Amino acid sequence: MDGLREKQAWRLNGFLGILIIAILLAGAVFSILEQRFVIGGILIVLAITLASGITLVQPNQSVVVMFLGKYMGTIRQEGIALTIPFTVRRTISLRVRNFNSNRLKVNDVNGNPIEIAAVIVFKVVDAAKAVFDVDQYEKFVEIQSETAIRTVATKYPYDSYENNDLSLRGNADEVSQELLVELQERLKVAGVEVIEARLTHLAYSTEIAQAMLQRQQASAIIAARKQIVDGAVGMAEDAIQRLEKEGIVDLDEERKVAMINNLLVSIVSDNGAQPVINTGSLYQ
Repeated sequence: MDGLREKQAWRLNGFLGILIIAILLAGAVFSILEQRFVIGGILIVLAITLASGITLVQPNQSVVVMFLGKYMGTIRQEGIALTIPFTVRRTISLRVRNFNSNRLKVNDVNGNPIEIAAVIVFKVVDAAKAVFDVDQYEKFVEIQSETAIRTVATKYPYDSYENNDLSLRGNADEVSQELLVELQERLKVAGVEVIEARLTHLAYSTEIAQAMLQRQQASAIIAARKQIVDGAVGMAEDAIQRLEKEGIVDLDEERKVAMINNLLVSIVSDNGAQPVINTGSLYQ
């Protein structure tokens, strides 16, 4: 359901309206002095009626005009304006604003409790929707923002060491973009445009922070070891192929295995390898 759409309210240049009111008041005074009290009274009533329609619109604000419970339109032009008399007018800010969410405690896709927060940059683009389609659009933005943050946070793990897996910590830009799309879908009913959505806080919950830090360190060590082993195997393979290609040595299968074992141990070891020099036997 689209609801109301913003339309332009009837307006007249405010300075021209003030001039008309002044002329009516001058005519009323003149009529009273001439003892034409009925005409003077009518002119006073007309002046008061028009004066009730004088409104002031600040820059980057809009005024929603309502008459007897009916939406008459919106005034966006800044300055003094004369609009429909005896109307109820509500001012809506069109300025860009920030909303900093609270630190929310949610579970990621793996069920780990995390703390997450975001900043939402938004502005009202349809004042009629902001006033009539939702109740207190500022509060609506806050609640829907926190709901969207929770929804997006539960789709991804906090961290991942697989290159093809998205994570909250490793893919902040992609997660922020998805949060923006999710928010825009939720807030369009309120006539609000989301300009930017960005994560400002992301951490494991305090009760599991220490345990998850140890797990994170262990995962990092395993990932690093895997990369080192892959590199070591490639280096050993290249070394043997080069030795055989250049004819430096002729290795049988047993010596190849021993050489590969020595190379892997020296490359993968945390400590520097200590070479042992074979100088031959005393009894030959």
